[in-house]
Amino acid sequence: MRVISDIHIHSRYSRACSRDLIPENLDKWGKIKGVNLLGTGDFTHPGWRAELRENLEEAESGFFKLRGADSGIRFVLSTEVACIYSQAEKKLRRIHYVLLVPSFAAAEKFAKSLESRGGKLASDGRPILGMTSRDILKHLLEADEKALMIPAHAWTPYFGIFGSKSGFDSVEECFGDMSKYIYGFETGLSSDGAMNWRLSQNDRFTIISASDAHSLSRIGREATVLEMEQDKFNYDEFFRIIKEKDKNNLKFTIEYFPEEGKYHLDGHGPCQVSFTPEQTKRAGGRCPKCGRKIIVGVISRVNDLADRPEGFVLKSAIPQKHLVPLEEVLSDCFGVGPKSKKVQEIYFKLIERAGNEFAVILDLPIAEVEKVAGSLIAEAVKRVREEKVVKIPGYDGVYGIIKVFTNGERKMLEQSPQIMLF
Repeated sequence: MRVISDIHIHSRYSRACSRDLIPENLDKWGKIKGVNLLGTGDFTHPGWRAELRENLEEAESGFFKLRGADSGIRFVLSTEVACIYSQAEKKLRRIHYVLLVPSFAAAEKFAKSLESRGGKLASDGRPILGMTSRDILKHLLEADEKALMIPAHAWTPYFGIFGSKSGFDSVEECFGDMSKYIYGFETGLSSDGAMNWRLSQNDRFTIISASDAHSLSRIGREATVLEMEQDKFNYDEFFRIIKEKDKNNLKFTIEYFPEEGKYHLDGHGPCQVSFTPEQTKRAGGRCPKCGRKIIVGVISRVNDLADRPEGFVLKSAIPQKHLVPLEEVLSDCFGVGPKSKKVQEIYFKLIERAGNEFAVILDLPIAEVEKVAGSLIAEAVKRVREEKVVKIPGYDGVYGIIKVFTNGERKMLEQSPQIMLF
């Protein structure tokens, strides 16, 4: 069976997250998006953990479903934690991790171990912990030996394990003798698998993609696709696949075009300065408008650590597909906002025809897209599948822009007698 997993999301208990992130809605939107294995987010928060216990029941070992119903969506207990601590020459480290456990008992045990060390877990769904990465991993594995600790958005300047502002140069530098228990890391929106293949030190790790969704519509904007036998669809098998980087089961990651991420290039957001790595070097690492330091983005950081050229393809790599969320595709076609009535009407018509969003973007025949939504949208979906898009890279907290059509091209196509607008 095809499993589209998104193990990094949040709940309504996390700051700057939608109040609509409740179990029933997560189940509903998992089905709309086509994500059939969804992280719960925030299991360290006592209020959310109580809601999960009340609303979920175990379906397969370590996987849960909405209590009293079965939409086909499964949940795995997940959370994100923020570690802030000093290590090596008293340098401040700020790193985020996604944690997975197979049971509520393990979640409770881990939460209690954090609380006994001063962790204030009720203040935020993504708690801030003054513990080293190694210590958190140690306590997590004491809660359950098959728990997973996955560095989140690994290249983000401020909160990635390889980030330019507060990260490390390797997993080993961060975890020391415990690094053998780290089996994978998350690309984040500003990088993709191909960028990571350039580092031989990371060949052994499973590259994972997930959404870090703060609202329901963001679920599945990045994901990891697996093939699992129905009778082995459980947490233990998922753990094994990630640990062993099993290419027979890991089919591909679904990635943003990394240019859309808000830390792809170097830059200084307040001055609207965006630089390539070469431009940053020529400017001496300073903003030409205000003189402050340029924030080093993901491309520069990968270049600094890479020992392979751009375009290198790792033989053992998990393939990748770059996609654009369907709402953004429709928004580009119509020239209106993604939440507009027009976009939402066509969005749900396509969902009804295909079954879910991923089925529209990945599988629905282009002729069927055209029947439902018209020739312009069919052409847009075709271009997304072929990865023929226009990319304006993001930098220093400013999201990049991905467009299917240039403005002039879109107007020309609208006026073509062969193009039918819905």
